[in-house]
Amino acid sequence: MYALMTLTISTSLSEKSELTRVVTLSRRVIIREDPQAVSVYIAEYIVSRIKAFKPTETQPFVLGLPTGSSPEIIYKILVQRHRAGEISFKNVVTFNMDEYVGLPRDHPESYHSFMYKHFFSHVDIPPQNINILDGNAPDLAAECASFDARIARYGGIELFLGGVGPDGHIAFNEPGSSLASRTRVKTLAYDTIIANSRFFDNDVNKVPRMAMTVGIQTIMDAREVVIVATGAHKAFAVQKGLEDGVNHMWTLSALQLHPHPLIVCDKDATLELKVKTVRYFESIEQAGTDARTQGPPLVYRPRTYVPAPLPVKKASGLTTPDRTPVKVPKDLRINTELHRAMEEDELTPDSMSSRMVDSAIGGLDGALKNDLIFDRMGARMTTL
Repeated sequence: MYALMTLTISTSLSEKSELTRVVTLSRRVIIREDPQAVSVYIAEYIVSRIKAFKPTETQPFVLGLPTGSSPEIIYKILVQRHRAGEISFKNVVTFNMDEYVGLPRDHPESYHSFMYKHFFSHVDIPPQNINILDGNAPDLAAECASFDARIARYGGIELFLGGVGPDGHIAFNEPGSSLASRTRVKTLAYDTIIANSRFFDNDVNKVPRMAMTVGIQTIMDAREVVIVATGAHKAFAVQKGLEDGVNHMWTLSALQLHPHPLIVCDKDATLELKVKTVRYFESIEQAGTDARTQGPPLVYRPRTYVPAPLPVKKASGLTTPDRTPVKVPKDLRINTELHRAMEEDELTPDSMSSRMVDSAIGGLDGALKNDLIFDRMGARMTTL
């Protein structure tokens, strides 16, 4: 379904003239009865987009993929469609959202194992077209930079499929993540560790504490983003993402700024939405608007952003320049090394409670010491 938003931006060119631009954005929300119906809709949508793109070996369809329980049924349906001869993934390139740090690739709960178990080993996608972050890379920062560079070389991601956590996070972009972030290493929030412990014998001590993930901006750069949200435990996150403003504490809400987001949820995931909101999106579909035929234009074009540089080896036999370059002042030097200590990576506290203090103004006295002097109002008054 479409929710059309018209934003008028006025820029003053002179005292007598203005430039007015009208930007039309579309936010589509599809509501289905249960997770099975949600998965069928998304799988058919992905198939229709790949077919409409008509990918070739030189111009493949670039697909972003998630892991977890939400997309399992979607992958199963895609495999069924492939076996029925309805879709081929031969000219599809995939980029997975995330991977645990330090977990062996062949571990049953690694995202490498998950993707091959549920999808890759059942379709005709060439192994060289599969891109998953290496959580055991000797230089994690360089691996993240390389991942973004690979996406850029393919011209960007056409469609990014993702899920949403109960706290509103997409990929491993936990609450508090920068909306301008790109692929990087993240420390997992304790709530996420608890949620993922169901895959590790319900033992939180077995869940890795860190993961590599695409950033919010990496997802936003995709031409189209499709989010699956099912279950009552996702209802609050859906409400925050759709009805409230853009907030880095609910990273799903960043999609309000994307030109082509599609959120597909079951009725349980809409329990926190206003009745008016639900009826609005339902009425649009009843009017005959089918999101599967109204996606963004499928035009193959390169991205414009420049990813972080890849580490390169110095070639042997380089000649000395004709003259020595001017020495750069020490205070203007920039550290371009990708070999950063793990402590320097962006971290997210385990829980919001760890940031709280007993008093709402805790630490205020120390911050204001020797800066301000408070006095009583009575000291300012004179006797008449």
